[in-house]
Amino acid sequence: MKLGFSPDEELFRAECADWLNGQMSGEFRDIKGVTQLTAMPERRKEWEQQLGAHGWSCIGWPEQWGGRDATLAQQVIFAEEYAGAGVPGRVNHIGIELAGPTILAFGAEEQKQRFLPDIAAGRTIFCQGFSEPNAGSDLASVRTKGRLEGGEWVVNGQKIWTSLAHISDWIFVVTRTEEGSQGPKGLSFLMMPIDQPGIEIRPIRQINGDAEFNETFFTDARCAADSLIGAVGDGWRIAMGLLAFERGVSTLGQQMGFRNELDAIIAAAKANGAARDPLIRQRIAKAETGLRLMRYGALRMLSNTNHSRIDGAALTYKIQWATWRRGLGELAMDVLGQAGEVTDGEAYEWGTLPNLFLYSRADTIYGGTNQIQRNLIAERGLGLPREPRG
Repeated sequence: MKLGFSPDEELFRAECADWLNGQMSGEFRDIKGVTQLTAMPERRKEWEQQLGAHGWSCIGWPEQWGGRDATLAQQVIFAEEYAGAGVPGRVNHIGIELAGPTILAFGAEEQKQRFLPDIAAGRTIFCQGFSEPNAGSDLASVRTKGRLEGGEWVVNGQKIWTSLAHISDWIFVVTRTEEGSQGPKGLSFLMMPIDQPGIEIRPIRQINGDAEFNETFFTDARCAADSLIGAVGDGWRIAMGLLAFERGVSTLGQQMGFRNELDAIIAAAKANGAARDPLIRQRIAKAETGLRLMRYGALRMLSNTNHSRIDGAALTYKIQWATWRRGLGELAMDVLGQAGEVTDGEAYEWGTLPNLFLYSRADTIYGGTNQIQRNLIAERGLGLPREPRG
């Protein structure tokens, strides 16, 4: 595992930093530091298109599909500089990090031509249709159904926690296409346009006033027969491949966001005197140690990536960062004290650190709960007997 960067790679870092900082102090200075994913959606879409126009949208993709054929080290550098420059999170994260790589790995040539250029250019925003009210971390329990009818797939069912569905153009959907099938068998992976009468999106209002998540209802919703990725019944394998991409290079950029949050906590502790408390200092030191260990672990994981499966390191990473960040949110509130329970803005318009606490409560739930992750580590990573299913 390489922990340092070559002189050429450091030159690339300088190029990334110059361009990103130039954008954040120039044309797109109004979005710098924006943390809520639902804030300023039209400007954020313009930013996606700006990234695409200058070749920074998906640098790890092949050049023919809008990327730069960037090395792993270059992708890590860009992710770190992106977060370090205070650039907002990508509203097309799902398209760039999940849908696009999945199409590259499993899609037909015609599907690559249909989807990839528009994703890379920021013209098509994707969201994810996996979880259902009774199938959260247990993806194999999905009940949304799809059937072929007149050269089209017709889909009926419900998805939940569909991040940014209300500003998206397409959704990829894991649906049950074999009548009577159970578990991972009989599932298929479809790409569906959202702007159609058969799809209804209802926002889920969060405690901080944001509505990043949605319920998505399918009532005879349709997509072309050739919107199927892979073969009929191959949805589970493709979904598992997609989840491997979710543990990809963006995790290093995520950690730069964590770095900024920890620095904000340290600054707050110094400003209000909490840093004089030996227990607070000890917890800050523990958080710093955990963040550095996560970086080394993520680099090791990425250096051994095999997107045909989720390996042992990737299985442990999610539970590691989610638990760490939940603790970081608790540390933030303990540093702020009573001041963290009061806002100067409108109701539920919280500052950076209270928002960190609120968001971090979900970290150990979405993308696989800690309990489910422990089962995956035991069964897939360590090869232990499967938990009895009722």
